[in-house]
Amino acid sequence: MENTTKNDSQKGREIFVERTFNAPVELVWEVFTKPEHIKEWWGPNGFTNTIEKMDVKPEGQWKFVMHGPDGEDFENLNVYKEIEQYKKIVMEHVGWPNHLYTITFTAQGDKTHVHWHMLFESKELLEKLARTHGVDKGLEQNMEKLGRYLSENIQTIISE
Repeated sequence: MENTTKNDSQKGREIFVERTFNAPVELVWEVFTKPEHIKEWWGPNGFTNTIEKMDVKPEGQWKFVMHGPDGEDFENLNVYKEIEQYKKIVMEHVGWPNHLYTITFTAQGDKTHVHWHMLFESKELLEKLARTHGVDKGLEQNMEKLGRYLSENIQTIISE
């Protein structure tokens, strides 16, 4: 999938969420790009992660296994398409369901605004994923978990 300018062809194929976190952009960036942090909060409620590889650079891979609350494992492969330090991450989830993440970070003094956009191959695929796997609710939960992780660990992360 190409990262394109938003247009009508994306209508119905996208979901997004945005939040402002009480943490500086450098810190929020770190918890998105360091395996020791992202493994602690990535994914919907009840999921845990094992990071196999995380090479945050254009065409770098992020391979990980999400462990569901029911014990089922989900192998994931993302390929980074664009990295602008402290500003933007674009990555493609390779394999089913193929989709594109665009995550932007905007510094607002000591706070950071995060806009997380997901673009799917078709409206039908997104509808199916929302219906059967709650992908839309999962994205909201992901942001909530990120917020909790930041608030509970900000002092530890800063002192590292």
